[in-house]
Amino acid sequence: MKPMEVRMAEKKALKLENILEQLDETVSRLETEPLNLEESFQCFSKGMELVKQGNESIDRKSTRLNS
Repeated sequence: MKPMEVRMAEKKALKLENILEQLDETVSRLETEPLNLEESFQCFSKGMELVKQGNESIDRKSTRLNS
């Protein structure tokens, strides 16, 4: 890999790492905090969006590796 490609790969890995950290925080909040129905739904929706973003990131990386 060229140096620029390595830096880009590192940035994308950080992004996926950030997504996973945010997802962990969201799940933890759902599990530990007393939330009302609206707050629970907002956390759930945020978590589902993070899962979608993480899956898309993994799919892009997988496609690139298989090319």
